[in-house]
Amino acid sequence: MPRPTKGPRLGGSPAHERLIINNLCRDLIHKERVVTTEAKARRVRPYMEKLITKAKKGGTYRRRLALRDLRDRETAYILFEELAPKFADRDGGYTRLVKLPNRKGDNAPMAEISLVLEPVAKKSKKAAPAKAEVAEEPKAEAAQAEEAQAEEADAVAAEAEDDAVEAETTEAEEAK
Repeated sequence: MPRPTKGPRLGGSPAHERLIINNLCRDLIHKERVVTTEAKARRVRPYMEKLITKAKKGGTYRRRLALRDLRDRETAYILFEELAPKFADRDGGYTRLVKLPNRKGDNAPMAEISLVLEPVAKKSKKAAPAKAEVAEEPKAEAAQAEEAQAEEADAVAAEAEDDAVEAETTEAEEAK
């Protein structure tokens, strides 16, 4: 659990701030997205990332650490058994923060914090060849297009040749 900062807090006291963060994390686990103020969303993000990392590692000790903060067995079950496998391939960046228009009543900046559940695109192990492959793709496409044109030209030439042979055979038959 991140320690409450000095100065202005989300709640009146450090204990209240912890409760606010824990409740937002619980809602985020259950609903997978929460609309709240931008300040709260920014404060919840690192805490939620650490909870998901604990869930990915698994084990009784880490489950008890998560239970200590979440205070709800059902939420901990959802986090460890349902969400953790979805993040197995992802190395970090489990949450997404999207800014929304300001709230109408008090003009507070709003944001939506959500879990990133989309699958991760596979990366190649070598960074340099990946760039080379990207550079070679247009060349490969151009080469394929040239091959296709050459095949079409060969097919047209073969048809013309067949027509010429047929014309010669018909002329030879007519001459007989």
